[in-house]
Amino acid sequence: MLSLSHAALGYAPTVGIRAPAQNVVMETKADLETLAGKLNPAVKFYDPLSLADAELFGSSAKAIGFLRHAEIKHGRVAMAAFVGYCVQSNGIYFPWASTLDGTTYADIAAAGSPPAQWDAVPTNAKWQIFAFIAGLELWGECMMDKHYMAGGKPGEYPSFGPLRDEIGHPTLDLFDPFGFSKKKTPEQKEKGLLIELNNGRLAMIGIMAFVSEAKVPGAVPGLAGCNIAPYAGEVMAPWGPADTTVPLVGDMLKWVGPWGSI
Repeated sequence: MLSLSHAALGYAPTVGIRAPAQNVVMETKADLETLAGKLNPAVKFYDPLSLADAELFGSSAKAIGFLRHAEIKHGRVAMAAFVGYCVQSNGIYFPWASTLDGTTYADIAAAGSPPAQWDAVPTNAKWQIFAFIAGLELWGECMMDKHYMAGGKPGEYPSFGPLRDEIGHPTLDLFDPFGFSKKKTPEQKEKGLLIELNNGRLAMIGIMAFVSEAKVPGAVPGLAGCNIAPYAGEVMAPWGPADTTVPLVGDMLKWVGPWGSI
């Protein structure tokens, strides 16, 4: 796995003024080896697939930037997913309707395991979720001061400041919405970033353990006795049997049908 070094900076471009030339500094394999020692002194640098030497985008430096950013982002998503899986598995949900047609969070929670609850989400609601995620992705890719594959900082997510100045929303930024990180010393920030990456790696293992145990009971011995609710659907498919109005989903379900019953 690759390592972490990130700090979120607000996006504040200057219109009409040429920005001063900046030296592009890209991370190298040596940087990853140094950081890996800080993350886990026992394992240190471990790259069995030689990803740090890959030239996926024309150079190993760009590949490292891409993969580092991907790991940080997936780690953050996995931490939220892990907590969400635990919450949903314990029957905790909002006490109000989730859609205008009257579908409640209680109705969705009654579907069973967290993956089954996702299947129970109405198709239109899924479209809204995907559109929101796409919007966040576009903002993160297009509004950063310097891209992570061009010398920018992996894990950086730009502020919503420009949008907030125009329409007044969102009132909070996605990263560090309350400004806690701004008050920390560089040493505290470095330690916090190392903790974030280690926690993200553990969360990725954890959430995959949950869905694996749900799909194949007994597949994860460490979860024996944890009462992970079984799931008979296809955990890797974002669309389910209730989403056949979506183009090609019906054909997809026919193709994965035998696999989904394993």
